[in-house]
Amino acid sequence: MHSFPLLMASTAHLLSGCAQTLGLLFVKSDLKHYLRAHYGDHTFQDLYHWQLFSFDTLLLTPYFLVMVVLSFYGLHRYHLVWQYYRFKKNASHEPPQHFAKLPRITIQLPIFNEQFVIDRLLEAVCALDYPRELLEIQVLDDSTDETQNVAAAMVERYKAAGHPIVYLHRTNRSGFKAGALQEGLKTATGEFVAIFDADFVPPPDWLMRVVHHFAEPEVGMVQTRWTHLNRDYSFLTQVEAILLDGHFVLEHGARARSGVFFNFNGTAGMWRTKVIGEAGGWQHDTLTEDTDLSYRAQIIGWKFKYLMDVECPAELPIEMTAFKTQQQRWAKGLIQTSKKILPQMFRSNAPRKAKIEAWYHLTANISYPLMVVLSVLLMPAMIIRFYQGWWEMLFIDFPLFLASTFSISSFYLTSQRVLFPKHWYKTFLYLPFLMSLGIGLTITNTIAVMEAIFGIQSAFKRTPKYRVQKKGEKSQASKYRKRLGLIPFAELLVGCYFAACIWYAIANENYFTVPFLVLFVVGYWYTGLLSLFQGRFERWRSGGANLDDASPKPFPVGV
Repeated sequence: MHSFPLLMASTAHLLSGCAQTLGLLFVKSDLKHYLRAHYGDHTFQDLYHWQLFSFDTLLLTPYFLVMVVLSFYGLHRYHLVWQYYRFKKNASHEPPQHFAKLPRITIQLPIFNEQFVIDRLLEAVCALDYPRELLEIQVLDDSTDETQNVAAAMVERYKAAGHPIVYLHRTNRSGFKAGALQEGLKTATGEFVAIFDADFVPPPDWLMRVVHHFAEPEVGMVQTRWTHLNRDYSFLTQVEAILLDGHFVLEHGARARSGVFFNFNGTAGMWRTKVIGEAGGWQHDTLTEDTDLSYRAQIIGWKFKYLMDVECPAELPIEMTAFKTQQQRWAKGLIQTSKKILPQMFRSNAPRKAKIEAWYHLTANISYPLMVVLSVLLMPAMIIRFYQGWWEMLFIDFPLFLASTFSISSFYLTSQRVLFPKHWYKTFLYLPFLMSLGIGLTITNTIAVMEAIFGIQSAFKRTPKYRVQKKGEKSQASKYRKRLGLIPFAELLVGCYFAACIWYAIANENYFTVPFLVLFVVGYWYTGLLSLFQGRFERWRSGGANLDDASPKPFPVGV
């Protein structure tokens, strides 16, 4: 999920590329005068001379270096789209062979303070079409609230009905989710292990559609595609769905088809149990334990399969703070995993193309702090490049723009066209807001990336589940909200900075840049205001969130 920084960077670069159209210092309403002044007046054409050792050079050099780095990640997006279609024949569909005798499967359900969705999860898992005598269901509960009583009572009820289900509760939360999964493996009896997070609802045929792919002895893990229970709940969930679709269609699809490494997503997948042990088990020194284990398993030679045709519905975060928590965890975890895994990867016997892809995959979130640098330099760059002409834009700005912005737009449009061939064009309406949302995550994810780089550890901040699917449906889980810090206020201030950039652009008749600058303003103000106010109106109506620090609650939600 490394598309956000590229969107932001490319937009910023387009702003600088358009800056050479500045001409007069006062707004004129006459279109003919405007065109003559900007494109026919060469008064200042030779006024500006580039000097190698100057303040301008010191400022623009890092600006363009950052843009070049980010453009490489943009070109990589093109590469993924190309690989997806180039190796289309390699897509996994039906298993090439079947087990003569079905194997035993353990289903692990790691939960933490999930009292509003645990019943939906257990109902779906106990309805899976698989012989009960070959099934074992583990509810791995690390909860600190009344979820313990709710889950334990439901497990007893299903057990009395004949389902092979056990309830395992820990009180220390050592290793968080990774620790719970590893603890469950100590008593697991299945040859294979399927994992579902609390917000997932696997369809009845899920196990039967997945397990036979393990009849190939070299297959160590099978991942299925996430779909979205509450895609139409709000505008935010619509955009989130498009972002995840891009990951599950093109990133997973391209990597799996081209034979390079890809990752288990932590849920809606199945492992060969012995593979987990051979790869070193579940480890909790990163926040993306799923990606960490995935790379370790593939490095030692196990094959992974991705089944895009097999869907597993799940719940999208409905609040901005929850969405930020999820993105922050993924951003930090991937950088942590890159520090841990890439040295092993480069020393391994993996093909060179797999090593290159691993670099792009695991380091992509470094783009967030680079985008902060780019944002700081944006206004000075616009001023310095006041008198630069069309040649600079044609040979520098335009290629970098194509390498970044257009690659991201085509990436998400392609994924929607694959999934929704009859109405994919509606995605065009969401692209500006998708860009804005990505822009608004810069501050939060930059902090996460810097913490990973400097080795600052933090708790596993789970994404709260609210159990809402339809528009207008009220959340029951207001107790899982938490007071926010200063980040939303910082986002609002940065939005004001870009609003000042809009004023500067209009004052200097640089009208081409205004629509793109508006995306920055909308992005920062949208994430900041939603973080501050989303849920407060509901709290005022319903009597509110539980903000008593002494009350049982999960690890903090939000930033």
